[in-house]
Amino acid sequence: MGSAIGSKNNVKIYILYLMENINYPIDYVTINDIVMQEDYVMYLDFAECFIELCDSDLVVKIGEENGTALYEVTEKGRLVARELHSDVLASILDRALASALRYLNFKKRNIVSHNSIKKRPDGRYDFSCWLIENKEEIFRTVITLDTEERAIRMRDNFLSRGDQIYRGILAMFAGNVNYLFDK
Repeated sequence: MGSAIGSKNNVKIYILYLMENINYPIDYVTINDIVMQEDYVMYLDFAECFIELCDSDLVVKIGEENGTALYEVTEKGRLVARELHSDVLASILDRALASALRYLNFKKRNIVSHNSIKKRPDGRYDFSCWLIENKEEIFRTVITLDTEERAIRMRDNFLSRGDQIYRGILAMFAGNVNYLFDK
């Protein structure tokens, strides 16, 4: 294998990790595009490993959309992605996921943002925001602020840039502090 992340096992785990964390059916071209975002995997390695993942029932075709086959990770594939250890660094997987999420948008992922502003007994305000993807909560946070105006500004920013905020939080928690400077 000529991929930067090494063995076929590593490439398969990389593909499974990204598909599992995206968590909705996607077509082959999109899978290829998200795997190629960080240049860790060569196309020929991806194509060979993807076929093997399908042959092993770790990834399955679940239907079609506009004549294009859609794939998702099976429960067996999810177990492998979570449990199988490889020598791919967690930071590489985190960076690849951040790039994949940057590539995919909230609308396509069916993510809906929610928020609330509540006044506290001490006069400060709690701004709460959360994201729901396919009826499952994937993110929630509460920030306590000194004024209602600041809470409203944060709410408006979250409503207009929720995808960027979410990707930024994922990147920061993963230790990718350069996210603030990425375009």
